[in-house]
Amino acid sequence: MRLRQIALMAREIAPVRAQLEAVFGLKVAYVDPGVGVFGLENIVMPVGGEFLEVLEPMREGTSGGRYLERRGGDAGYMVILQDADAEAHRKRLEAEGVRVIARSREGGRYRFTHFHPADCAGVLLSIDSVDGDKHWQDPMSAWPPAHDHWRDYPSDVSLGITSVSIQAKDPGAAAVRWSTLLGIPVTERADGPEIVLSPGVIRFVPAIDADGTGVVALDIRVRDVAAVLKAAEVAGVPVVGGAVQIGGVAITPVA
Repeated sequence: MRLRQIALMAREIAPVRAQLEAVFGLKVAYVDPGVGVFGLENIVMPVGGEFLEVLEPMREGTSGGRYLERRGGDAGYMVILQDADAEAHRKRLEAEGVRVIARSREGGRYRFTHFHPADCAGVLLSIDSVDGDKHWQDPMSAWPPAHDHWRDYPSDVSLGITSVSIQAKDPGAAAVRWSTLLGIPVTERADGPEIVLSPGVIRFVPAIDADGTGVVALDIRVRDVAAVLKAAEVAGVPVVGGAVQIGGVAITPVA
């Protein structure tokens, strides 16, 4: 199982896009009209072979809009993982009582299941697969949510998303829950529990706000950490403890 895409929910896409472009050199590869069914607009930006998606509610009463209200503004929204057979995970988790809130239609090669945040320690989780792709573990393998030409939009600055951090009032319990969901053991480290994917790491950290749920941080591997931090300074984007504050998450550039 690999970490493939992280989604951010924003009041407005444009300023988040501008900051990601200015600091991390990301480019928009695709705008997915399919998210309109959820009352959203989006952009998808490749980060090496992983992706950042930024979503914006386009009407009242959407789950995305309610999420912004609950989190108090822009915030990390969703973790998307890829494995060989998303259908098998769906059947397993549904049998265990995990609620499904969205699923792919029959007939397409792209399979996804969105699992209810309340059953996933407060985080929207999707486990996806691409039918017939024997090379799905390759770093630059096909990824339908970014359409067909995403490889034409590489960043000259950023090379990949290496980790995501999820906040919880009880990080240990959240890690155990995700371990059960994913079928992958928890690794205990001095700075807290984590789940190691291939590639990618999911970290569980103490709550940093009153809500106490959601994605709060990412690590992005870059060519030059100092250059990224300088670009943030020039663009007027806040940096706290070596992490660039964009879209309600702390994005740390790592070598």
